Amino acid sequence: MPKKLFYVFLIALFACGEKKIDLTGASPLKSKDFLSIFPVISGNYIIADSNFTNIADSNRIGLKAINQFIPDSVTVKYIGKEKSPYFYPVGKIIKEKETYLLVNVVLKHKVEMVVFVLDAKSNHFLAAKFLLDNSTEDDYVHSLSINKEPTFLLSQEKTGKENIVQFSRSGWVYTAGVGFMIVINDSNESPSKSAIINPIDTLPHKNKFSADYAQDKRNFISIRDGKNTSTYTFFLHFEKNEASCIGELKGEFKMKDATHGIYTFNGDPCVIDFIFEDEQISVKETGLCGNHRGIKCFFDDQFTRKKRSSK
Repeated sequence: MPKKLFYVFLIALFACGEKKIDLTGASPLKSKDFLSIFPVISGNYIIADSNFTNIADSNRIGLKAINQFIPDSVTVKYIGKEKSPYFYPVGKIIKEKETYLLVNVVLKHKVEMVVFVLDAKSNHFLAAKFLLDNSTEDDYVHSLSINKEPTFLLSQEKTGKENIVQFSRSGWVYTAGVGFMIVINDSNESPSKSAIINPIDTLPHKNKFSADYAQDKRNFISIRDGKNTSTYTFFLHFEKNEASCIGELKGEFKMKDATHGIYTFNGDPCVIDFIFEDEQISVKETGLCGNHRGIKCFFDDQFTRKKRSSK
């Protein structure tokens, strides 16, 4: 056989031996193959809502394939009732204990960027967080920057009057056993205009009363699981009198009976009662909570339980 034909034969032989990874989900995926389609992100990373849809790898992952590694109870939060979503790998961040996978979730009317966290050794799912989408209609530029830690810094900026840049920024890190927690909360906007950052948003909410309760976007209480079924972590924010009086408190309350919880903290004179009835929670200030609110308003409200968001 001529030498040239021999080399052509070898190339064809090796090409035939390379089996293409099935990303449809029709067959089981090896974790090694699944992770191999994500390019490595080694340094700082910055992307905006205006161009993040264009930076994903061309490999298209089907829902059945992604659910071999990410539980369907998690993916449904991002796809909702969408019947034919697709997932595109953006990149991976490899740390000693975790692997972070950035994924674009392509739906009919929008694209979302989500980060999934896997255990570095077992590749078992640990956590997920929504980062960006391309459907927000406001005057802000929304962006994501990731450092080596990694901290996921979500920012919104716009140029206001006198060319002054107005911004709000929130930084999130994954903590083992807890999930994503907020570590940076910075803004130069007035509280009535800036986004309210919920520091416990991604914590588990499996217990009976764990949920979001609200009057509107700026008057709400989030309740998440505590260390046991009778203890809850909460974040409460309200704005009254056209936002001239604002109250905010993050803490822990304990259930005293089937429907009544109470917040107290050593050294803090503030005491708050929580009463659960049907799909509502009543919040009543019974101690001195002036350190957590304006002087002309009180923690005294009722909120309605919300259905879980798809994000």
